[in-house]
Amino acid sequence: MDSGVCVLELLGVFFSLSAWLFSLTTTLLSQWLTLSTDLLPAESYELGLWGTCVVQELGVLECRPYDSLLGLPPDIRLARILMCATLATGLMGICFAIPGIYLVNGCKGTETMREKRTLKMMGGVLCFAAGIMGLVPVSYIAHLTVLRFFDESVPDVVPRWEFGQALFWGWTAAFLHIVAGSLLITSCIWLQDVPCPLPEAVPLQGGHSVIICL
Repeated sequence: MDSGVCVLELLGVFFSLSAWLFSLTTTLLSQWLTLSTDLLPAESYELGLWGTCVVQELGVLECRPYDSLLGLPPDIRLARILMCATLATGLMGICFAIPGIYLVNGCKGTETMREKRTLKMMGGVLCFAAGIMGLVPVSYIAHLTVLRFFDESVPDVVPRWEFGQALFWGWTAAFLHIVAGSLLITSCIWLQDVPCPLPEAVPLQGGHSVIICL
Protein backbone atom coordinates (compact mmCIF):
# COMPACT_ATOMS: atom_id res chain seq x y z
CA MET A 1 0.00 0.00 0.00
CA ASP A 2 1.44 3.37 -1.04
CA SER A 3 2.01 5.63 1.96
CA GLY A 4 0.86 8.62 -0.12
CA VAL A 5 -2.58 7.06 -0.51
CA CYS A 6 -2.84 6.55 3.26
CA VAL A 7 -1.95 10.20 3.82
CA LEU A 8 -4.61 11.33 1.34
CA GLU A 9 -7.19 9.09 3.02
CA LEU A 10 -6.42 10.35 6.52
CA LEU A 11 -6.41 13.98 5.39
CA GLY A 12 -9.71 13.45 3.60
CA VAL A 13 -11.36 11.99 6.70
CA PHE A 14 -9.88 14.70 8.93
CA PHE A 15 -11.08 17.51 6.67
CA SER A 16 -14.53 15.91 6.30
CA LEU A 17 -14.95 15.73 10.09
CA SER A 18 -13.74 19.32 10.49
CA ALA A 19 -16.04 20.51 7.70
CA TRP A 20 -19.05 18.83 9.27
CA LEU A 21 -18.36 20.51 12.63
CA PHE A 22 -17.96 23.86 10.88
CA SER A 23 -21.27 23.31 9.06
CA LEU A 24 -23.01 22.44 12.32
CA THR A 25 -21.64 25.60 13.93
CA THR A 26 -22.78 27.66 10.93
CA THR A 27 -26.29 26.23 11.15
CA LEU A 28 -26.66 26.88 14.87
CA LEU A 29 -25.07 30.34 15.03
CA SER A 30 -27.42 33.30 15.28
CA GLN A 31 -24.93 35.67 13.65
CA TRP A 32 -25.74 35.17 9.99
CA LEU A 33 -26.47 38.90 9.74
CA THR A 34 -25.81 41.67 12.23
CA LEU A 35 -27.25 45.16 12.61
CA SER A 36 -26.32 48.09 14.83
CA THR A 37 -27.71 51.61 14.85
CA ASP A 38 -26.52 54.99 16.08
CA LEU A 39 -29.91 55.63 17.64
CA LEU A 40 -29.49 52.64 20.00
CA PRO A 41 -25.74 52.18 20.46
CA ALA A 42 -26.31 50.00 23.52
CA GLU A 43 -28.07 47.33 21.45
CA SER A 44 -27.24 45.31 18.36
CA TYR A 45 -29.30 42.76 16.49
CA GLU A 46 -28.46 39.36 15.08
CA LEU A 47 -30.38 37.29 12.55
CA GLY A 48 -29.95 33.53 12.23
CA LEU A 49 -31.68 30.55 10.70
CA TRP A 50 -33.67 29.74 13.83
CA GLY A 51 -34.47 33.14 15.30
CA THR A 52 -33.44 36.73 15.96
CA CYS A 53 -31.40 37.97 18.91
CA VAL A 54 -30.81 41.27 20.66
CA VAL A 55 -27.41 41.86 22.26
CA GLN A 56 -27.41 44.35 25.13
CA GLU A 57 -24.47 46.56 26.03
CA LEU A 58 -23.58 44.39 29.05
CA GLY A 59 -23.40 41.26 26.88
CA VAL A 60 -26.91 39.99 27.67
CA LEU A 61 -28.28 37.97 24.74
CA GLU A 62 -32.03 37.65 24.23
CA CYS A 63 -33.22 35.42 21.39
CA ARG A 64 -36.66 34.80 19.99
CA PRO A 65 -37.32 31.83 17.67
CA TYR A 66 -39.31 32.19 14.49
CA ASP A 67 -43.01 31.46 14.81
CA SER A 68 -43.35 29.11 11.83
CA LEU A 69 -41.39 27.75 8.90
CA LEU A 70 -43.88 28.96 6.30
CA GLY A 71 -43.76 32.50 7.67
CA LEU A 72 -40.01 32.82 7.18
CA PRO A 73 -38.48 35.01 4.46
CA PRO A 74 -37.68 32.90 1.37
CA ASP A 75 -33.92 33.33 1.72
CA ILE A 76 -33.86 32.21 5.36
CA ARG A 77 -36.15 29.27 4.63
CA LEU A 78 -33.97 28.16 1.71
CA ALA A 79 -30.80 28.54 3.77
CA ARG A 80 -32.23 26.47 6.61
CA ILE A 81 -33.27 23.64 4.28
CA LEU A 82 -29.96 23.57 2.44
CA MET A 83 -27.86 23.68 5.61
CA CYS A 84 -29.81 20.76 7.09
CA ALA A 85 -29.29 18.88 3.82
CA THR A 86 -25.58 19.74 3.98
CA LEU A 87 -25.30 18.26 7.47
CA ALA A 88 -27.08 15.07 6.44
CA THR A 89 -25.02 14.65 3.26
CA GLY A 90 -21.74 15.37 5.03
CA LEU A 91 -22.53 12.86 7.77
CA MET A 92 -23.31 10.17 5.20
CA GLY A 93 -20.04 10.97 3.44
CA ILE A 94 -18.13 10.44 6.69
CA CYS A 95 -19.94 7.16 7.35
CA PHE A 96 -18.94 5.88 3.90
CA ALA A 97 -15.39 7.24 3.95
CA ILE A 98 -14.19 5.86 7.29
CA PRO A 99 -14.81 2.15 6.47
CA GLY A 100 -13.23 2.74 3.06
CA ILE A 101 -9.79 3.83 4.24
CA TYR A 102 -6.98 1.29 4.22
CA LEU A 103 -6.22 1.49 7.96
CA VAL A 104 -9.73 0.27 8.81
CA ASN A 105 -9.60 -3.48 8.15
CA GLY A 106 -13.12 -4.46 7.13
CA CYS A 107 -12.32 -7.09 4.50
CA LYS A 108 -13.27 -10.73 4.92
CA GLY A 109 -12.06 -13.83 3.18
CA THR A 110 -10.23 -13.19 -0.06
CA GLU A 111 -11.91 -9.91 -0.98
CA THR A 112 -9.90 -7.22 -2.78
CA MET A 113 -9.75 -3.48 -2.23
CA ARG A 114 -12.57 -2.87 -4.71
CA GLU A 115 -15.17 -2.63 -1.94
CA LYS A 116 -13.06 -0.13 -0.03
CA ARG A 117 -12.54 1.93 -3.15
CA THR A 118 -16.31 2.00 -3.76
CA LEU A 119 -17.08 3.11 -0.19
CA LYS A 120 -14.39 5.77 -0.27
CA MET A 121 -15.50 7.05 -3.66
CA MET A 122 -19.08 7.39 -2.41
CA GLY A 123 -17.82 9.20 0.67
CA GLY A 124 -15.76 11.58 -1.45
CA VAL A 125 -18.65 12.35 -3.79
CA LEU A 126 -21.00 12.98 -0.86
CA CYS A 127 -18.47 15.28 0.84
CA PHE A 128 -18.00 17.20 -2.40
CA ALA A 129 -21.79 17.51 -2.80
CA ALA A 130 -22.10 18.70 0.82
CA GLY A 131 -19.56 21.43 0.07
CA ILE A 132 -21.54 22.67 -2.93
CA MET A 133 -24.83 22.60 -1.01
CA GLY A 134 -23.29 24.46 1.92
CA LEU A 135 -21.77 27.08 -0.36
CA VAL A 136 -25.11 27.99 -1.98
CA PRO A 137 -27.07 29.36 1.03
CA VAL A 138 -24.11 31.25 2.50
CA SER A 139 -23.24 32.91 -0.80
CA TYR A 140 -26.90 33.63 -1.58
CA ILE A 141 -27.47 35.36 1.77
CA ALA A 142 -24.25 37.34 1.29
CA HIS A 143 -25.31 38.36 -2.23
CA LEU A 144 -28.70 39.60 -1.05
CA THR A 145 -27.08 41.46 1.84
CA VAL A 146 -24.74 43.31 -0.52
CA LEU A 147 -27.61 44.26 -2.82
CA ARG A 148 -29.70 45.56 0.06
CA PHE A 149 -26.77 47.41 1.62
CA PHE A 150 -26.10 49.40 -1.55
CA ASP A 151 -29.76 49.85 -2.50
CA GLU A 152 -30.05 53.53 -3.44
CA SER A 153 -33.83 53.51 -3.06
CA VAL A 154 -33.46 53.10 0.72
CA PRO A 155 -32.64 56.30 2.67
CA ASP A 156 -29.18 56.50 4.20
CA VAL A 157 -30.60 56.91 7.71
CA VAL A 158 -32.11 53.42 7.57
CA PRO A 159 -29.78 50.87 9.23
CA ARG A 160 -28.48 48.05 7.03
CA TRP A 161 -27.77 44.42 7.78
CA GLU A 162 -24.12 43.37 7.49
CA PHE A 163 -22.22 40.08 7.33
CA GLY A 164 -22.12 38.00 10.50
CA GLN A 165 -19.60 35.43 11.67
CA ALA A 166 -21.75 32.52 10.52
CA LEU A 167 -21.20 33.41 6.86
CA PHE A 168 -17.44 33.08 7.24
CA TRP A 169 -17.84 29.80 9.13
CA GLY A 170 -20.06 28.58 6.30
CA TRP A 171 -17.56 29.49 3.58
CA THR A 172 -14.81 27.70 5.53
CA ALA A 173 -16.99 24.62 5.97
CA ALA A 174 -17.83 24.48 2.26
CA PHE A 175 -14.16 24.82 1.32
CA LEU A 176 -13.16 22.03 3.72
CA HIS A 177 -15.93 19.77 2.39
CA ILE A 178 -14.74 20.27 -1.19
CA VAL A 179 -11.10 19.65 -0.22
CA ALA A 180 -12.07 16.50 1.70
CA GLY A 181 -14.07 15.14 -1.23
CA SER A 182 -11.24 15.88 -3.66
CA LEU A 183 -8.69 14.11 -1.44
CA LEU A 184 -10.86 11.02 -1.04
CA ILE A 185 -11.58 10.78 -4.76
CA THR A 186 -7.90 11.29 -5.60
CA SER A 187 -6.90 8.49 -3.22
CA CYS A 188 -9.34 6.19 -5.03
CA ILE A 189 -7.62 6.89 -8.34
CA TRP A 190 -4.21 6.02 -6.91
CA LEU A 191 -5.40 2.92 -5.01
CA GLN A 192 -4.29 -0.38 -6.49
CA ASP A 193 -6.55 -3.43 -6.64
CA VAL A 194 -4.66 -5.63 -4.18
CA PRO A 195 -5.88 -8.24 -1.67
CA CYS A 196 -6.68 -7.10 1.83
CA PRO A 197 -4.35 -8.32 4.60
CA LEU A 198 -5.64 -11.52 6.15
CA PRO A 199 -5.03 -12.95 9.64
CA GLU A 200 -2.11 -15.38 9.85
CA ALA A 201 -1.49 -18.01 12.53
CA VAL A 202 1.99 -17.98 14.08
CA PRO A 203 2.92 -21.31 15.81
CA LEU A 204 4.28 -21.13 19.35
CA GLN A 205 5.89 -23.66 21.65
CA GLY A 206 3.54 -26.24 23.13
CA GLY A 207 1.42 -26.61 20.02
CA HIS A 208 -0.46 -23.35 20.48
CA SER A 209 -0.74 -20.62 17.91
CA VAL A 210 -1.48 -16.91 17.90
CA ILE A 211 -3.45 -15.18 15.13
CA ILE A 212 -1.85 -11.96 13.94
CA CYS A 213 -3.64 -9.56 11.61
CA LEU A 214 -1.32 -7.95 9.10
